[in-house]
Amino acid sequence: MPGTVLLLAASPVGKSRLVDAASVLPVLAAVPPAVLSGTETANVVELADPLEPQAVLTRLRAVAATPGPLTVFVTGQLALDRRQHLPHLALARTTPATVRYTALPWQWIREEFRLRSPGSTTLVLDLHADGDSWGWLRTHALDCGRNNAVFGRIAPPPSRRTVAAPAYMKTIATILRSGWRPPVEQLHQQAFTRLGPDAYGDVVLTVPPLPTPAGPAPGYQTPHPAATAPAQPMTAPAGVVPEPSSWPEQPGSQAPHPAAAAPAQPVTAPAGVVPEPSSWPEQPGSQAPHPAVAAPAQPVAAPGLPPRPEQLRPQAPDRAPQPAGAVPSSSGDLQRSGVYGTVPPMPVAPPVGVVLGPPRPQAEVAASSPAQDPHVQVTVAVQAGRHQEADTLAAAHEQTAARAHGPASEQALHWSEVRADLAMFARDSARSCRIWLTVAETRLAAGQAPDSPGVEKAVDRAHHQWGQVRDKSRAQELGAPLAQLRARVPGRRPGALENVRKQLRELQATPF
Repeated sequence: MPGTVLLLAASPVGKSRLVDAASVLPVLAAVPPAVLSGTETANVVELADPLEPQAVLTRLRAVAATPGPLTVFVTGQLALDRRQHLPHLALARTTPATVRYTALPWQWIREEFRLRSPGSTTLVLDLHADGDSWGWLRTHALDCGRNNAVFGRIAPPPSRRTVAAPAYMKTIATILRSGWRPPVEQLHQQAFTRLGPDAYGDVVLTVPPLPTPAGPAPGYQTPHPAATAPAQPMTAPAGVVPEPSSWPEQPGSQAPHPAAAAPAQPVTAPAGVVPEPSSWPEQPGSQAPHPAVAAPAQPVAAPGLPPRPEQLRPQAPDRAPQPAGAVPSSSGDLQRSGVYGTVPPMPVAPPVGVVLGPPRPQAEVAASSPAQDPHVQVTVAVQAGRHQEADTLAAAHEQTAARAHGPASEQALHWSEVRADLAMFARDSARSCRIWLTVAETRLAAGQAPDSPGVEKAVDRAHHQWGQVRDKSRAQELGAPLAQLRARVPGRRPGALENVRKQLRELQATPF
């Protein structure tokens, strides 16, 4: 299957520029597309110093819709908006005061790739952080999505009045120009080996690809010392049952393991302790992100150099440790560690004296089964054109999450958003708009601020889908609540409320 490559290089024009991002594009363009992608053939999309975040979003959506492997090379600089302190990729017109309106929110990259098949997307990043975002990275992670492999670095701000060069990405391109593409993990290690002392103090991003549901999980290769520290085998405390992995074990597959580590041993539940598996993985933006993706990257020094003081700074754990004898919670923070625990299978026959109830519907069974990532099941159904089946599966998970955590919980709202995207894929813009409106109203009723990312995203998506509705009666029906929401949530783009009111006046003036 042909692959797709997106080359994105962006940095501000003027005094705000920290890195000459576009200088790497000629070197990358000299690499054959098949080598960039690692496939026999590939299509390449190039964006050099784009001006508008919406233009970048359009290209992101286009490449995210491709079925084959996707490799995204991003070179640029990170900036924080002054209002919400969220990371953005600075574009050509970005200044420190206009980050919120002229830069690309990093969460857009994560959101556009969230429904792609696990293991099919690889991000290669060479980013420079400004002063504010560098401080933000000390306590936060750059979340690139739980299904994506991520390799690269985030460099600290260069010295004053200095424009840095994208040395990591240029090294990657130089290695690929040889005509041979090693596995992305080896490519990442070779790049840091060549950088040497130039990588001193960088935040190194190393998130290996997730195992795909169609085959066994790929073995974890030992990374370069400058890229990441080797994983250590984890032993469950006495009385604590490790949570099951979010991926089904395939016959003959091996769990990822550190170099020279002993094979993982099955972990059995102690007597009297019942493991409580998660029903679904955490969605982006929820209260407990996936540790393998959202864990803060550790600043790592190059080989042979002493670490900086901030590199020895302890990092806060993703969650508080549980005491001995506690049962793991069902919050869904599934872990990808060096040792995979296996829970003993349930007996086929029921115990004596237990009466089995009537069989549950298939969608409900799928919603409560931890054997496979439910997002994979939904994605497979969408790619096969079974949109009704995909929506039924998502609705079952939505109901399960609402019963367990409440209808306004992030878990339930995540599946509502998935259903809205599924309606868009099924070309039912009216239903997608209605679901997004419901999500926005639920978030506002739960006390979220009108300018919070979840509320703004829901209203913006509802506005976009409303513009795609061709039935005038349904458009007029949905336009009234949308106008009310727009009055409360104007969004980042000026004139959104007036746009809704203008289209509503045109609909009212036009006979059906």
